[in-house]
Amino acid sequence: MKKIIFVYNATSGKVNSLLDIAHKLISPKTYQCDLCSITHDTFSENEQWKQFRETTKLPLEFLHSDEFEANYKNKDAKYPVIFLEENQKLTEWISKSDIEQLENTEELIQLIKTKTMNFSNLY
Repeated sequence: MKKIIFVYNATSGKVNSLLDIAHKLISPKTYQCDLCSITHDTFSENEQWKQFRETTKLPLEFLHSDEFEANYKNKDAKYPVIFLEENQKLTEWISKSDIEQLENTEELIQLIKTKTMNFSNLY
């Protein structure tokens, strides 16, 4: 069974979420999570990403960096990052540098679709 694990360069928790919102409002260009910027607006998940996430048959998991480190042994990841988990083995699937080059939600969705073309009927 394959699973795609999205790891945001953000820490979980309500206080951290409020700090992230403030950062996005005050200085959006210096916000450190390009994956967050692509999948979320200032206050919530963007509609295009939400629709993709809710309609895809791909097995997706979303974690903050601290949650990932608590659940997986890979502590050397550069966040944000997207992993492919297959047979309990993690492989970096979309790197931090790949994410940094994406301009918008549509590009992320297209990249995921392209990379999953060989998955069996998951759309």
